[in-house]
Amino acid sequence: MIAINTNIIIRLLTHDDSKQYDIAYQLFQSSVIYIADSVILESEWVLRYAYDFSATQISNAMTKLFGLPNIILDNPALIAQVINWYSQGLDFGDAMHLAKCEQVSQLKTFDHKFIKKAAGLSLCQVTLAG
Repeated sequence: MIAINTNIIIRLLTHDDSKQYDIAYQLFQSSVIYIADSVILESEWVLRYAYDFSATQISNAMTKLFGLPNIILDNPALIAQVINWYSQGLDFGDAMHLAKCEQVSQLKTFDHKFIKKAAGLSLCQVTLAG
């Protein structure tokens, strides 16, 4: 098994560098690949800000990529939940934070949009700090 960095995912999904795309593609064809949660979070950010991918494009790409039989994630169910909430309009980072807080009763924030969008999604309530 190998782990990959964000740039491998970006090359694979954007095809923006032919040589690096070919290398990334071969890695995905020939290896069992571990993808850390931090790499997933960073990949979404890069695809959204640097490549102007929509939430739908990112959700679809990640769902397909993480569904490959040779992909290992720390918690596939958690990542599936994050992608689901992201598809419903929650910010990806906020979805990740909320999914990782399922074992607590409250997640405090100053972000009013996060509070509104997270309402009813989880047993962990997102509430205003202060």
